[in-house]
Amino acid sequence: MAPRANWKGFLRLSLVTCPVALYPATSESEKIAFNQLNRATGHRIKYLKVDADTGDEVPNEDIVKGYQIEKDQFIEVTKEELEEVALESTRTIEIDEFVDKSDIDPRYLIRPYYLRPDGKVGHDAFAVIRETTREMDKVAIGRVVLTSREHIIALEPMDKGLVGTLLRYPYEVRDPKEYFDEIQDVKVTKDMLDLARHIVNQKAGRFEPDKFEDQYETALIELINQKRAGKTIRPKERPKGENVVDLMEALRKSVGGAAETKAPKKSARKPKKAAAGQKEMLMPIAGKKPAKETAAKKPAVKPQRKSA
Repeated sequence: MAPRANWKGFLRLSLVTCPVALYPATSESEKIAFNQLNRATGHRIKYLKVDADTGDEVPNEDIVKGYQIEKDQFIEVTKEELEEVALESTRTIEIDEFVDKSDIDPRYLIRPYYLRPDGKVGHDAFAVIRETTREMDKVAIGRVVLTSREHIIALEPMDKGLVGTLLRYPYEVRDPKEYFDEIQDVKVTKDMLDLARHIVNQKAGRFEPDKFEDQYETALIELINQKRAGKTIRPKERPKGENVVDLMEALRKSVGGAAETKAPKKSARKPKKAAAGQKEMLMPIAGKKPAKETAAKKPAVKPQRKSA
């Protein structure tokens, strides 16, 4: 079953309108999350909302938003006043224009959502918008209000639905000159480029997400399993970076090394079927399979979801 929709409203192209729902296309809930603990007692740390001057705890119903204009001076804004900022995009995604996907700078991309018809009506209108966008090989640009903010959203067909990617505004993207101006102008010789191209060709492939594994997540599971089993945690030797003295020699050696190095293979392990979409951890049991092999299997205890 699909998760609860983040937003419901209407998708409109000129006079063609249909009810739609917006769902998050990604999730990090399966990642291991840690709680903060009191080292002395082992108890969880609890955060309270307190008055910065009096130190007294403030109940949620007494907390309002405020914009700071000077030190210790705020303009108070109530929830009702914010709701009065009634933009049409609060309830409707109006398609303003169609652009080529290549026109969208990757720096403007925020996060993806799935868009589908909401309910049993409007499927015909939704299909017309989806298939026209697909046929024209364009990306539809509109606006939507999420989390009390209006966002630009880029819509493109995926299977029977649409993928909507939130975009940043220009003022949210930093000027690269601040970071790149001090990079030295270096002339790269043809020989260097030829060697580098050879390395690239040897490593060329297709992007297949399934063949990549979150090695850090796997290492965290192994660490927790070892601690549960009472094993001593010994630090591993960290890889050391080396300064390149002779760039041409390094490129030549890389060409030879790249020929022996294969692209990362998809893990031979069977995918874990974790309840509620979460990855689980298994405490190694003495007399059973080695810990390294056991860690690859479905663990017996679920990691906690991230705290709010």
